[in-house]
Amino acid sequence: MQTQSITQKLANPTRFMYLSGKILPWLAGAALLCIAYGVLLGFQTPPDYQQGETVKIMFIHVPAAWLAMMGYGLVAVSSFGLLVFRHPLADVSAKSAAPIGAAFTLLALVTGSLWGKPTWGTYWQWDARMTSVLILFFLYLGLMALRSSLEDEALAGKLSAVLALVGVIILPVIKFSVDWWNTLHQPAGVMKGALDPVFLQPLLISAIGFSLAFFALHMQAMRNEILRRRVKARQVMEVDRASHEQGAQA
Repeated sequence: MQTQSITQKLANPTRFMYLSGKILPWLAGAALLCIAYGVLLGFQTPPDYQQGETVKIMFIHVPAAWLAMMGYGLVAVSSFGLLVFRHPLADVSAKSAAPIGAAFTLLALVTGSLWGKPTWGTYWQWDARMTSVLILFFLYLGLMALRSSLEDEALAGKLSAVLALVGVIILPVIKFSVDWWNTLHQPAGVMKGALDPVFLQPLLISAIGFSLAFFALHMQAMRNEILRRRVKARQVMEVDRASHEQGAQA
């Protein structure tokens, strides 16, 4: 007998509901602890010699920006799984990830604007990085609007998946915009070791916490979507049964 892979095991919605129910409380608790510890460490860091206390916005802005991109990557991978592999939970994953990714993208835009005011002297510039992240936010909104505009969920899922895969081109644009164009936004410094260790540790802990929170929210949203679809399927069955009984009596 061949053993099933983790993906195959999780393809069963009932098994996913059972496993996620066990994992979710621990995941949410770990996320809360990491975020609290990371933010606490962050606000105990000394002021930056150039940006002063405003540099501490970084501990929320940077993880939010990372997760804005990761969220769309998850939507795209899930969409690929729906169109190519017909994975039973792929559409559930894509639909559930979009609002969460949109929320983190909005958080990145807002905190970036608040950080930009004391640093650049303005809340907004049509900077390549900022503009491309704004486009990402509109892509999220477009995916959600497309789904809500169609009553046929299967068709909505497929069309949303196609849009998500077309829109994935925005991710490398966001990533390399500071290298391709002359922008106000500072280049990436975390991976290149340019960030002072006193800021790096709380930033990484905060990023881990926000990432865990993203996955906890995504898992809960998938659970909610599965339950919604089950209720809808049961309602359809009851309507069909009632119609059949009325036809038999007539």
